Amino acid sequence: MRVPDRRRPTDRGWGLGIFLGAVVAFAFVPATVAGQQQQQRRTPAGYTAEQADAGFEQYQQRCAVCHGANLDDGPFAPPLRGAVFRETWLPRSVEALFRLTADTMPQDLPGTLDDETVTELVALMLQENGVEPGAAALPSDPDLMADLSPGWSSQGGGLSPGASLPPWPAPWNPLAAMQPVTDEMLHDPPAEDWLLWRRTYGAYGFSPLDRIDKDNVADLRIAWSWALPQGPNESTPIVHDGVLFVHGYGDRVQALNAANGDFLWQYARRLPGDVSPSLKRGMSIYGDRLFVPTSDAHVVALDAKTGNVVWDTQVGDLDAGLRMTGGTLVARGKVMVGTTGRHEGGNYVVALDAQTGEEAWRFGTIPAPDDPGGHTWNGIPHVERNGASVWIPGSYDPVSNLAFFGTGNTYDTAPIRDPIGPPGTNNDGLYLDATLALSPDTGELAWHFQHQANGQWDLDWAFERQIAELPFDGETKSVVVTIGKQAIFDFVETATGKYVSSIDLGLQTGITYIDPVTGRKTQDPTLIPGDGETKRLCPHVGGGRSWQPTAYDPRTNIAYIPIIEACMDLVPVGEGERGSLTTGVRWTVRPRPESDGRYGRLEAINLATGETAWISRQRAPQTTAALATGGGLVFAGSLDRRIGAYDAANGDRLWSTRLTEIPNAPPITYAVDGRQYVAVIVGSGGYLTRAYSALAPEIRNPPDRAAALFVFALP
Repeated sequence: MRVPDRRRPTDRGWGLGIFLGAVVAFAFVPATVAGQQQQQRRTPAGYTAEQADAGFEQYQQRCAVCHGANLDDGPFAPPLRGAVFRETWLPRSVEALFRLTADTMPQDLPGTLDDETVTELVALMLQENGVEPGAAALPSDPDLMADLSPGWSSQGGGLSPGASLPPWPAPWNPLAAMQPVTDEMLHDPPAEDWLLWRRTYGAYGFSPLDRIDKDNVADLRIAWSWALPQGPNESTPIVHDGVLFVHGYGDRVQALNAANGDFLWQYARRLPGDVSPSLKRGMSIYGDRLFVPTSDAHVVALDAKTGNVVWDTQVGDLDAGLRMTGGTLVARGKVMVGTTGRHEGGNYVVALDAQTGEEAWRFGTIPAPDDPGGHTWNGIPHVERNGASVWIPGSYDPVSNLAFFGTGNTYDTAPIRDPIGPPGTNNDGLYLDATLALSPDTGELAWHFQHQANGQWDLDWAFERQIAELPFDGETKSVVVTIGKQAIFDFVETATGKYVSSIDLGLQTGITYIDPVTGRKTQDPTLIPGDGETKRLCPHVGGGRSWQPTAYDPRTNIAYIPIIEACMDLVPVGEGERGSLTTGVRWTVRPRPESDGRYGRLEAINLATGETAWISRQRAPQTTAALATGGGLVFAGSLDRRIGAYDAANGDRLWSTRLTEIPNAPPITYAVDGRQYVAVIVGSGGYLTRAYSALAPEIRNPPDRAAALFVFALP
């Protein structure tokens, strides 16, 4: 056995020690008879001397600063060799040691080590704890390590002989009392829970909770907080029976006690080495399972009480460009999810069986030439059509039994810019910028409505679909309501997709006419890119109303819309350059012509009358969704790291606080044991936190992105 030399440890990053040491201290498991028997049933692990040597080189670079040059003399972490370490890991498989190292190290950049490097570090730990090298290499696939034991014997350690821990009450674990989520709960969520992306199937972003109200909101204080994996975060937590489930960058899901932030469990996905993490916007809960999209285009069903994987199904082909950055929707026993990316032939909405994970159906968001709507692509082949990404979770209407998904623009506008196809074709480009009404049982398309035909500005209509009962000409109708980047509301009948009406908030300059019968929008031809001239268009491509969902209060018919007041110049690119979306131009941001320097706008509009109730404006652009509550409040966050509470009746800001980072995700509210909480995630890096920072250069935010969850409550 070779002991590492005593060369000065490097300072290139934190090593294995902090988290592994915490496990040694916190999760110490004596080698009981049962543990020894389990160890004996496994095959002792083998490794080569070359693997241990390579592991030592990695250790010096990444780990010695914490553990010390000899693996047991570090200033910041417990030993990785010796009796305590061996006793702790004796009952466990080598797979467990691999996964803990892979998922949590190095401490400053967890999850960034490739499988081969982690395997080499594990080989080093085996060597330094008395396991001799051999001819067979330790496999770098953790699944092949599940039946391998560390191979060392119990040599004592842990608590001092005869020592006993003082009695201490075990903390309450809400997982023990958590009940399965039923269809009835999803149809009518308990007031204290937040079970869906926007809380209800109709995507309202409204909670009836009223303990926090206009009279006491000024007393809000931090109840607890929790550090999340470093990286951008636009996810919405799920809360049920006092348990909060949160998604972190790098494909980690954590369960926390919603009342105090106690850690309950974690799921950490080991992504393939060539797959980069992507942010997610939502996940779903149904029965006793949590349904989570992954960065390698899978959906996993997790046991909500343990975090263990129940099933894992591949949905998209990464090599073909399919990803998932939205989230799942569960209805009628189906887990539905949309894909994103520059996939040849477009994207998909896919449904999986909630019990088995088997694929039930798949709907292509761009039709083939011979399919209904396939004639709308200027006659170009199906493989040359792309886009119609589904960026966010869908909505569901139990009355009509239809699920609604919104699609985005194409990534290649040039082939459909002008109507040049053969007779019988046009360049509308279905199902771009459309609402799709699908049967959750079969995936059959019941109807579609295209909000913008032949969009050439990437001002897409890919956002939430709200289902509301509203009066039109003296008749109450169930309508699907959505708003695109141009800040235009469209209303279509829920059961049929028939156009009803629109509301233009007056922030756009590209649409000159909306047909009052069909809803078809006419684009200003002088602002279409492609003739070599710089043109000014409002709003900016980031959207007047973009990723930040609207909140809707069904009691008053008022919608609360986070808006950014900005425009863009369409600047021609150089010869031979394609420009953004092959438009031949690049987009640059600018204030509106009449701007007073206040870009953030929260607008309340009565959807029944089309009248604006109030407008609240500020310097910092809005970066979060709106949250409306039964306490007469609207919560929203902005680029200056603030989360604020507004009077839902007049827009006065009644409370705000500054956070450690930019809130870039929808805030939520929930209750545990009668106490109401408001939660918001910070973690910049999404489009809204990048696109508009040039408008307010004095707003200086932390250069180091440190995501976190902040939870507020009354004293």
